[in-house]
Amino acid sequence: MKSPRQPPELTEAEWAIIKAVWKREPCAAPDIQEELAGQKGWAYSTVRTLMDRMVRKGYLVSEKIRHMDLYRSAVTPKQAQKAELLYALKHAFDNALTPMVQRLLETRELSPTELEELETLIRERRKQAAAKKPERRQDHEHLD
Repeated sequence: MKSPRQPPELTEAEWAIIKAVWKREPCAAPDIQEELAGQKGWAYSTVRTLMDRMVRKGYLVSEKIRHMDLYRSAVTPKQAQKAELLYALKHAFDNALTPMVQRLLETRELSPTELEELETLIRERRKQAAAKKPERRQDHEHLD
């Protein structure tokens, strides 16, 4: 089983495939072709080629059972989402997180619930950061 050397940077087609695999895994290429038929209209050979490439890249794992290849994801949704965000952060925002978050917030209206959830996340991060500061001071005390 090959795993990606770095976080996956999925193409649009790979995103379509892996989302379908996450829904149905373990699954065969015909299952994915059927899943995507309405939105993509891809032939079986296209789906199979994409899936085999994703195996080579380490995004999917293939296992032959009798005369059928079954595919599973080698990348979790969280890993793929994180990689996508890090790619955008690096390339579109020169690793500047605040402008990226600002653009995301400007993209659409947020419900009061969503705003509260974001505020809770920020409060939790502040607590984590505050908890780490005393540890650093203690480390410096040992050096004296």
